[in-house]
Amino acid sequence: MKAIHGRYALSSIALAGALMALGSSGSALAGPRESSGGVQAKIEYCETCHGDRGQGFYGYYAIPRLAGQQTGYLENQLRDFSSGMRHTAIMSPIARSVSPSMYGAIAAHFHAMNSAPLGGGSGGNAALGRDIFMNGIPESNVPACWACHGADAHGSRDIPRLAGQLPSYLINTLSNWYQQRGTKSEHGYSALMVPTTHNLTRAQMAAVAAYVSGLH
Repeated sequence: MKAIHGRYALSSIALAGALMALGSSGSALAGPRESSGGVQAKIEYCETCHGDRGQGFYGYYAIPRLAGQQTGYLENQLRDFSSGMRHTAIMSPIARSVSPSMYGAIAAHFHAMNSAPLGGGSGGNAALGRDIFMNGIPESNVPACWACHGADAHGSRDIPRLAGQLPSYLINTLSNWYQQRGTKSEHGYSALMVPTTHNLTRAQMAAVAAYVSGLH
């Protein structure tokens, strides 16, 4: 427990530092500047919150793992945050400060990382989660997760990697999909994910998160 609490403390400090850096540009949440060192500066800025090994952080908010994430997915999310398709008070202005020409290099950097899962646990039943991941829940119209995300949960192209993702981030994403992303995803995710998440109970979400968060 002490180690987990330590991670929470460190992530809170990192998030606070990022927010201070954002504010120091002269306008709230302005993001890093183009003139501050190009792509490498942007990558280092991302690592302020997501970690220099891309493992994510536990803090007031769960900050997702980027290590090993699919490049197409990362590029799409930067576009969506920049355009307003997705919105958070932190990521939206940061994405708008990054030139689209940099998306590929930033995505490739984090995709190349092979960091071990950060761990932390979801309190869910990992055995149940594996069953849902591999077989779905036919009676609830929940498809098998592996059919899109792969048997190893590594995803493919613009389908996200789930393996090693922070369980609390996954639970939050699943339980708030409609509110956070709605039904208008230009990449086609929401057509499947909105009904799927609607048909999962909180306990089932926690179970899936417990299973995939331990995969590498």
